[in-house]
Amino acid sequence: MAHSPQIKIPATYMRGGTSKGVFFSLQDLPEAARVPGAVRDALLLRVIGSPDPYEKQIDGMGGATSSTSKTVILSKSTRADHDVDYLFGQVSIDKPFVDWSGNCGNLSAAVGSFAIGSGLVDAARIPHNGVAVVRIWQANIGKTIIAHVPITDGAVQETGDFELDGVTFPAAEVQLEFMDPAADEEGGGGSMFPTGNLVDDLEVPGVGTLKATLINAGIPTIFINARDVGYTGTELQGAINGDPKALAMFETIRAHGALRMGLIKHLDEAAQRQHTPKVAFVAPPADYLSSSGKAVVVKDVDLLVRALSMGKLHHAMMGTAAVAIGTAAAISGTLVNLAAGGTERNAVRFGHPSGTLRVGAEASQVNGEWTVNKAIMSRSARVLMEGYVRVPGDVLG
Repeated sequence: MAHSPQIKIPATYMRGGTSKGVFFSLQDLPEAARVPGAVRDALLLRVIGSPDPYEKQIDGMGGATSSTSKTVILSKSTRADHDVDYLFGQVSIDKPFVDWSGNCGNLSAAVGSFAIGSGLVDAARIPHNGVAVVRIWQANIGKTIIAHVPITDGAVQETGDFELDGVTFPAAEVQLEFMDPAADEEGGGGSMFPTGNLVDDLEVPGVGTLKATLINAGIPTIFINARDVGYTGTELQGAINGDPKALAMFETIRAHGALRMGLIKHLDEAAQRQHTPKVAFVAPPADYLSSSGKAVVVKDVDLLVRALSMGKLHHAMMGTAAVAIGTAAAISGTLVNLAAGGTERNAVRFGHPSGTLRVGAEASQVNGEWTVNKAIMSRSARVLMEGYVRVPGDVLG
């Protein structure tokens, strides 16, 4: 029996925000995987350890959660006024596909650091001490992200005292600006609100008719009221992820919301589009204990938000969903804004399962259409390991 030797590919394992992923430079991938298609997807699936019917990803780099089953491909940008092109692949844990339909806001925090360390940013743009401004083209959704990366003695500063709920240890702060984050290129007809409404009546068979804010900012997101589906907004992962009926309900809501937003044409397409849209439920402020045991009290937050990613309740909050939250909070009349008290605001602090997060956004209405110039939040990032990943050579066909 012939045996295929393993091949090794330069890679870096990084944490960005509350996610982890395997980062590649496009030029380091095997030639057949440098272009989109089945070979690239097969390679990334094998790197992460998917599809895995045991849902553990033991034979790969994945961590068996949506937050740790991620890949990133970066290249020097060919676009004017940008330094690097950033392509994100969300790898399914138990199914054989990679979802390219959206961005990862958390891993966006690590893109600038990787780009600088890999020589993808012009050295003249990097100060010896100070902050490097890295201009990122997010290729999945066709948007610009500006990363402010701290530099000390000519190198990326990764350690520091910035604390991020959902991440155990402090690190250096990386500020991210998501420019013109509304309405990505592939859905919603160019509108922040694909249906034209701030709140819709979303009919979901077996669930009922739910009030919903369907927004396309940062990432397509379906917001519903926690109380309408029997929750308080203080739930931690176990309350949702340990309940198969709840997960099935949220997936049904997600599928019907995707159809209403025009992201899919038929309900059965939702199964092959797990990364987007997200579904989240909101509630007014309340006291609760976060997953670490830290107390979150009413005065700490403007509202509570719980969001699902890849079919499970997220342990903290997806960065792109935080952009959607900040944007929706800035627009009077959305469910997010109403949960936060219904007042005009350009920043919001919300409670999630791991603690709290602040995100800023300024929205305005132009010719009857809502728009947002940028959303701003702070994350952190760190290289965890660098070298090579190895995969069996037959994965390339």
